[in-house]
Amino acid sequence: MREFRGVYTALITPFIGDEVDYEGLRRNVRFQIENRIDGVVVLGTTAETPALKESEKEKIIETVCREASGRIPIIVGTGSFSTQVTIEQTRRARKMGADAALVVAPYYNKPGQEGLFRHFEAVARAVESPLIVYNIPGRTGVNIETETLERIADLPHVAGIKEASGNMTQVSDVIHRIRNTHDHFSVLSGDDGMALPLVSLGGDGVISVISNLVPGLMGNMVRNALNGNYEKAQQEYKRLYPLVKAAFIETNPVPVKKAMDLCGLPAGPVRLPLWPMSRAHEKHLEQVLTEAGLISLKGEMR
Repeated sequence: MREFRGVYTALITPFIGDEVDYEGLRRNVRFQIENRIDGVVVLGTTAETPALKESEKEKIIETVCREASGRIPIIVGTGSFSTQVTIEQTRRARKMGADAALVVAPYYNKPGQEGLFRHFEAVARAVESPLIVYNIPGRTGVNIETETLERIADLPHVAGIKEASGNMTQVSDVIHRIRNTHDHFSVLSGDDGMALPLVSLGGDGVISVISNLVPGLMGNMVRNALNGNYEKAQQEYKRLYPLVKAAFIETNPVPVKKAMDLCGLPAGPVRLPLWPMSRAHEKHLEQVLTEAGLISLKGEMR
């Protein structure tokens, strides 16, 4: 039985100035639960994790776990370019209450396919958490080939993949060769714009950025698609598409945090080395939000 299915929001880290806004984080978690989200991801790319201190990471995990209080699954990003650090971070997250770990392919050091397999093998055999593999070659510099993923899927505790390669042929192969032959293995899109196509091919959902802002709309689209109601899902996708496109007009999470600010949700600035979006892009974002009915022309949330 597949453990991970639906929409999982990759939570931003809200800031006030340069300090983490923990009360804002709690509000955002409540907002997600109230809008029937299937789960949340903590300390992913969207959380600006590389810019966080270790003490902040621990308090963020603690804050989200306490606020969620078992009402939704919590997935914590624990991957690193170091295998040993990945193991340690996965154990810590599990001890603090995480339901699963999102483990990105090692970045910067660019291991080959055998090195990728050995990395995930070492992690899987050292921890008890369900593991979701994260394939995002645009950021890591390496692609987890389907043949390698087949071997990884046979390891203990491996529960699925967040697929953000952008290659629909590869996604189709993963669904056909791995998801359809492993009862426990979920395939989740790592790209909001590919969520509907992935589900239509037999995938299980999405780890979403835009659901920080519109969890209800993203959840309805994916649920309709999972239930085979593609006509309704396509209608919802048409409304979502301009928001999704605008959310990636600059480096994630710069646009979605600005959108949340405009809509009155806790977000605040990004932390260096990220930088606020250009005024031209901000004006475009305001227009998209207005046309979507999320803010008025005066910038007030509807």
